[in-house]
Amino acid sequence: MATMTEIAMLHDVSKCTACRGCMVACKQWKNLPADMTPFEGNYQSHEDLSPSTYNLIKMKETYENGNFRWDFLKFQCMHCGIPACAKACPEEALVKQANGVVSFIEDRCVGCGYCETNCTFDVPRIDAVRKKSTKCNLCEDRIANGMVPSCAQTCTADAILFGTREEMTEIAKARVQVLKEQYPNAQLYGVDKNDGIGCTNMMYILTDRPSVFGLPENPKVSTSLTIWKDYAQPAGKFLFGAAAMVVAGALVNNAMIGKKNKGGHDHEQNQ
Repeated sequence: MATMTEIAMLHDVSKCTACRGCMVACKQWKNLPADMTPFEGNYQSHEDLSPSTYNLIKMKETYENGNFRWDFLKFQCMHCGIPACAKACPEEALVKQANGVVSFIEDRCVGCGYCETNCTFDVPRIDAVRKKSTKCNLCEDRIANGMVPSCAQTCTADAILFGTREEMTEIAKARVQVLKEQYPNAQLYGVDKNDGIGCTNMMYILTDRPSVFGLPENPKVSTSLTIWKDYAQPAGKFLFGAAAMVVAGALVNNAMIGKKNKGGHDHEQNQ
């Protein structure tokens, strides 16, 4: 059997003009309604992702050495190599595919919110009406029919590229070397398969440190989730049975939600 080729999306922040055509294309292809958001005094269209906004251009004003610049970032599901959302999902509604995509199987989703609580990048959103999780699936239907994701298709600045992971990595490495002349901190993000999440299939060419763009410097699956899923749950099922571990899992998740509400998302990877 032939090995499935791993794919990846690449966003070059140095080329992005924040036209937000990718956001419109995403909504059009997936038939998502517009979010009626109030004006908050900045140019960013939405404050954050939502159940009807899977792709967001984040905009940040940066002052450095007396100079002003805009920093733009295309934010969406990162399609992690080790996806915390899939690890946390009790119904296997989120599945890491061989081609790199983290698929969402809606019929399996029960709206428990474990994916939302545990995601390394705080991406999934629970639709309160349908009681289902929502996130980018990298336009799996388009990929299956030989097309590129709608966001990449519509980008006129060539800031969003799509292809095999190998191709995207080579393009990114060459581009970073060029950018370093102007941006000494230019770097790749999501290419290290030895990091805490096994790399990502949403990759970035950054002009500065990840934290400048709101990305964790050292992303990883939370320690609490790893201990629960890899150690406590298997041992508990053996000793006490599956039903008892489901109840215990709910208690653990509720505690994590409380922590998130008090102090923001549990980004242990920043420590």
